[in-house]
Amino acid sequence: MLKNIGNYFVIPLAIIVTLYVALKPEASLNYDDYSTKGLELDYNISKDVAAVTETSDENSTIDWSKEQESSPAIFPYLGKSYNGFKEAVAFKESRGNYFTVNTLGYLGKYQFGAETLKLIGIYNPNQFLYNPELQEKAFLANAERNKWILRKDIKRFEGKTINGVLVTESGILAAAHLAGPGSVKRYLRSYGNANVADAYGSTVRHYMKKFAGYDTSFIQPDKKAKVVL
Repeated sequence: MLKNIGNYFVIPLAIIVTLYVALKPEASLNYDDYSTKGLELDYNISKDVAAVTETSDENSTIDWSKEQESSPAIFPYLGKSYNGFKEAVAFKESRGNYFTVNTLGYLGKYQFGAETLKLIGIYNPNQFLYNPELQEKAFLANAERNKWILRKDIKRFEGKTINGVLVTESGILAAAHLAGPGSVKRYLRSYGNANVADAYGSTVRHYMKKFAGYDTSFIQPDKKAKVVL
């Protein structure tokens, strides 16, 4: 009985206190109570990411061939891990769209050509285009194959500077995704003189710089890498 009586006083008192706090005059507020001073605030979005995000609406058009060669951005908030690497490449290739086909017939999130797909065991481009899991496995298998082909060049050139760009394993693998491992070999062994570009103007050097410094140790070199679902 006493417990029930107590409730009659506690509930109205709580309501009164809540209303007082909500409605008390601004002059009586202590803004120090709401200060973030001394707190460690970690905003992990770079200016590069923000700039790209602002221009990524449906109506915007970016001329990737004229895109500034800024320092590598981190997409999307995944750091320099393998996942950060592949998502950064995907954003550059297609803005991460699994179901897109470009004007030259390159397919999906990572913009694969039909001949490259055959090398890793995929013979049905239509099935590939509508299967995100297949596309993710294709990216890894292709990177594994390229890493095996370029293993000696990675060992020889990693850490050197060519055409003003620090050579890293991730930059080599990204450039191989763009232009094929043969083109990357020629670029490295000519010390940057054989700097081929794709149909849209992206060069081996540009990819070497843009995707430098990611941790691609997850990718294991495999001469016979194939996609298995």
